[in-house]
Amino acid sequence: MKAPSVLAAAALFAACVPPASEAAGAAAPSPLHALPAAPIGSPGAAPAAPSKPATFIFAGELTQGGWIRGEAPAGTVAALLDDRPLVLDSQGRFFAAFDRDAGTSATLRAILADGGVIETPLTVSPRAWNIEHVNVARTPSTASEAFMRRRQPELERIAAARLVETQGEGWRQDFAWPVTGRISGRFGAQRVYRGEPGSYHSGLDIATGGSGTPFAAPADGVVVLAAQEPFSLEGRLLIIDHGQGLNSAFLHASEIVVREGQQVRQGQMIGRIGATGRATGPHLHWSLMWRGQRLDPLLFLGPMP
Repeated sequence: MKAPSVLAAAALFAACVPPASEAAGAAAPSPLHALPAAPIGSPGAAPAAPSKPATFIFAGELTQGGWIRGEAPAGTVAALLDDRPLVLDSQGRFFAAFDRDAGTSATLRAILADGGVIETPLTVSPRAWNIEHVNVARTPSTASEAFMRRRQPELERIAAARLVETQGEGWRQDFAWPVTGRISGRFGAQRVYRGEPGSYHSGLDIATGGSGTPFAAPADGVVVLAAQEPFSLEGRLLIIDHGQGLNSAFLHASEIVVREGQQVRQGQMIGRIGATGRATGPHLHWSLMWRGQRLDPLLFLGPMP
């Protein structure tokens, strides 16, 4: 992937940019361009305060299902990725991401205190998704009224949980594998039935030896949904907000061991794998979303340990 011309300051983000997993099928990360070394001051002189950038600086995975973290230009009072507002922390840093079906271009936009606007165009590389064409008609959805009466409140709880934004800072971290095992389903895979696309796979499936295997938080966050009573499709569902609009969902758990409102730390056990809801066998389905954009968990991870 070619690095954007505005990419800079590798040292600034070295602590918060995770490596992509080539072995796990992730796209290669964008290289960083480092700023020139600052001159050495006279002995005993106080170090100069770091200057704010005059344009956007960022790094990450500029591809469909990918993400970036960066810092807005000096004087920014509001920032957007296309039409989506970005949250800036006290240092002007932000997280943004690209949907599985994102177009090949996007724009970072900063609105400055003096009324000026800085725009930075981005090139988002397409992905070669696993698309299976089958010569059968797609089965139409025939959900009963009784099912929808049960399902609608579940959908409302999920939507409400994903709108909750906490002060979590897990978005800054290198994400860790919640569990290790066989990857049984990849993000973005899809079937096309006689030319009619079906739903694509919205997360990463990891199969282990069976029900009861513990899984852990991939990054710090706050529990915004813990469905102890299994949902119709997701089973026991757990959603964690990592801050900046980024959240993780874990489906089909046999047990959830954290509660809503609880802060969790990376590596902390949060549940046990199961096959509750609509699942063909015990596995962990992990999905990531940012402001309605579905993301590929593999692009947040290093190689599986």
